[in-house]
Amino acid sequence: MLANNAQTLPSGLYFVATPIGAARDITLRGLDILRDADVLAAEDTRNTRHLLDIHGVTLNGRPLIPYHDHNGPVQRPRLMAMIAEGKSVAYVSDAGTPLIADPGFALARAAIAGGFKVITAPGASALLAALTVAGLPTDRFFFGGFLPPKSAARQKALTELATVPGSLVFYESPKRVGKMLTDLVQVLGGDRQAAVCRELTKKFEEVRRGALADLAGQYADETPKGEIVVVVGPSPERPMDGDMLTTLLTTALAEQSSLKDAVAAVVATTGLPRKQVYQAALEIEGEK
Repeated sequence: MLANNAQTLPSGLYFVATPIGAARDITLRGLDILRDADVLAAEDTRNTRHLLDIHGVTLNGRPLIPYHDHNGPVQRPRLMAMIAEGKSVAYVSDAGTPLIADPGFALARAAIAGGFKVITAPGASALLAALTVAGLPTDRFFFGGFLPPKSAARQKALTELATVPGSLVFYESPKRVGKMLTDLVQVLGGDRQAAVCRELTKKFEEVRRGALADLAGQYADETPKGEIVVVVGPSPERPMDGDMLTTLLTTALAEQSSLKDAVAAVVATTGLPRKQVYQAALEIEGEK
């Protein structure tokens, strides 16, 4: 149990990373801040109370304030006023590092705009955990967060990322991972290497690695349980084939207001000659 010999923390906003699964994946400094802060704010107060109980951190009359996307506009001014009074405010999200696909972003901006100190106690992150176990290049990567839930919008977003020179990392709902992998195959190509990481640091942790086409086949009729991170390796050095160009153009034509705009969007994404893309677009339009 952590001793509750409270120390005074300087005024400011403290972001404390919390475990994504295993409760012991929290740093000693993170526990110190949770013990000593004047005010605690949490995305889910029930989860935070459970974490505090596990590690023997008591509130001792300190407020534990809910802060999330829905109540942020109301709670942010309240928390900023507390910091202005000289108090230390510690914020924790549901799991992992605050600000990574998390409502803490707006809170940080408000604190910075107010001239207050923003301090981080780094620790667990599903993003970094997945990169660690995926077995794919990590020298350069792009975090795409959650892709749009609808296939057309998802393919459009993936089109914009198709030429990123590094690995791609996404969070995904277990209910959508099969359809998401199918769209990844359509836009990025089935031979691109990837990993589906499920329930990282938890009892039933699982990592499936392989080509996107193989992974899409595995999840076509399977709805897994738990938190999922999908890591896609960098694009192999190869010219864009006709099927890939057709997929990109079909998506662009559905999203853009004119053929000219669709062609411009694909040219900007792929770097292909405008004449080649324009001719391919005319062929697609002629087939309708």
